[in-house]
Amino acid sequence: MNATRYIRRYWQLYALLVLPVLYFAIFKYGPMYGVIIAFKDFNFFQGINGSKWIGFDAFREVFAMRDFYKTLRNTLMLNLLDLIVSFPAPLFIAIMLYELRTAWFRKLSQTILYIPHFISWIIIGGIAYQVFGTQSGMLNNIITSFGFDAVPFLTNKSYWLITYLAIGVWQSAGWGTIIYLAALTGLNRELFEAAEVDGAGRMRRIWSITLPSLKPTIVTLLIINIGHMISIGFDRPYIIGNTTVREYSDVLSTFVYRVGLESGQYTLATVVGLFQAVVGLVFVLGSNYVSKKLADQSIL
Repeated sequence: MNATRYIRRYWQLYALLVLPVLYFAIFKYGPMYGVIIAFKDFNFFQGINGSKWIGFDAFREVFAMRDFYKTLRNTLMLNLLDLIVSFPAPLFIAIMLYELRTAWFRKLSQTILYIPHFISWIIIGGIAYQVFGTQSGMLNNIITSFGFDAVPFLTNKSYWLITYLAIGVWQSAGWGTIIYLAALTGLNRELFEAAEVDGAGRMRRIWSITLPSLKPTIVTLLIINIGHMISIGFDRPYIIGNTTVREYSDVLSTFVYRVGLESGQYTLATVVGLFQAVVGLVFVLGSNYVSKKLADQSIL
């Protein structure tokens, strides 16, 4: 069947692709034209085409800035810790939920876990300060009521780092759990029954059946997460962070905000964005190549 006849026969399926394709064309590929700003002394009134071409001068300026390397270090550090702490959490939760036999309790647990993902980071930040605040936080009120000193969860760098990771796990674990549970629903239950007949315990069934079945999903999500190592969302570090912990909370996204929006240096902000995109692409391709060689799993 040639391509034309195939399209005519399944035109409804292609019609469903129109909106997603338009979305990516307008909001993903269209803005790529703005990358030119990184190579120009951008003037808001002259526009992109009217601004003076400066080549790689802006790159040299950014790479000579001390704050750039500090925010780059913090971005890699926070993303690496998130990968270590937050990445396995949805996997463990999905396996535990899958092993539950009480349907109503499993559904209730899933709903409770999903809710934080749909809450705005502004609201989560407010909750964080109400719970972890040093002076009036609920947790510190409980601690001090027992005669202990208040714990500076949000003002001490080490405690802030732990709090940052814990809030990240709470907010994101539910969404990752959905993905793993979707993969688990396709498993043949007869495999577990056969393993149980052969005398395999629950942990053995998880190790020998569940985890190998989830291997493609785990590898795909791991490659995607590694690709995001150089980029980080603006909301979470900006809202939870403060001046007392800026040594850890100042990341590339907040750096771009200060340089680009607050200082009006759009060229420098675009340079940082382009740097993140290029390095992120290298990370994705590199992790995909390593995964294909070592585990025979890849996304390309």
